[in-house]
Amino acid sequence: MVELERFMAPGWELRGAVQRLSGDFFPSLVGWKHYVVSVALIALLAYVNIRGIQMVGMVSTVLEVSVLAPVLVLCVVAAMKWHFHPFHPLVPPHVPGFQVFGVGLALGLWLYSGYEQCSSVAEEIENPQRNFPIALAIVVPLSIATYFLPALFSLAALGDWEKWNTAYLPTAGLLIGGSLLGFALTVAAMLGNVSLLNATVLTSTRMPSSMAEDGYLPPVFAAKHPKYGTPWIAILISSAIYALLAFHTLAQLLTVYVWLRSLVTVLTVMAAWKLRKTRPEMKRPFSIPWGNVGLAYVVIAPILMTIVALVFSDKFALRWGPVPVALGVAAYFVFPRIKKLIAAG
Repeated sequence: MVELERFMAPGWELRGAVQRLSGDFFPSLVGWKHYVVSVALIALLAYVNIRGIQMVGMVSTVLEVSVLAPVLVLCVVAAMKWHFHPFHPLVPPHVPGFQVFGVGLALGLWLYSGYEQCSSVAEEIENPQRNFPIALAIVVPLSIATYFLPALFSLAALGDWEKWNTAYLPTAGLLIGGSLLGFALTVAAMLGNVSLLNATVLTSTRMPSSMAEDGYLPPVFAAKHPKYGTPWIAILISSAIYALLAFHTLAQLLTVYVWLRSLVTVLTVMAAWKLRKTRPEMKRPFSIPWGNVGLAYVVIAPILMTIVALVFSDKFALRWGPVPVALGVAAYFVFPRIKKLIAAG
């Protein structure tokens, strides 16, 4: 299930990046043209990832600076035009409270998910026990500010909450700061999708290599590039799968991804509980604090949030979300047999 989720994430991010490009700049980029651009983009990012984590980091840094600069300008300009209460009404009127909470919680789980995937590239990081906590201490507050502040200031300047949707921020920039800011935010939105895809390809393509090293996939997946030391075969095969997923719509891919993402989070915290129970003496670079109380919180809270998010998700998600989950359960029983066949042959 973890591997299915990590295939789905780059798939919808690839679709989203190219959809933003076609929708905002090249309306004629549809059909096979849309798909050709998707393949070209994933091929470029596959090359960057084959070059190694340093190259991925350099590209991500340039992209993130390009994204945050116009967002910062938007916040400053909008703050000087504060005319409305930004959070009135607090929830949309005439909408059931549980539905609002369920959709909001699902969105929150998605926005702040994925940090555990850093572990898949730990061997490419110098002193990960020290550097990961420092990076998270910087990135998480920055992420919160990036999500919250543009919405806060834009709503305060415009007061048009009922018009907001997933593509409204560039429109808000146009209304607040003129055509130049609107254009800059449109470009930033597209680059943000590319940056997210670049980082996700890094973390997701290392999993097939690790599974091959453990005997669950053919050894070819574990092959390292002779010059860069990266799992280049796993990167190429994974990228081909991402390209195939680009045939589907963004809504379809996101629906499946939310189910997989939520349940992978549950599996992750359950694994922590299992290890604490079965291997209490094992030396750990990091331990959940506050004893059993802290462990209970870490395990129970994500499970409850996942239940609420999935139960109150939309009808399409309830219909199709369980399908990849069932495939993940089937894979749990199939992969050990593959491992035995590889070991025997």
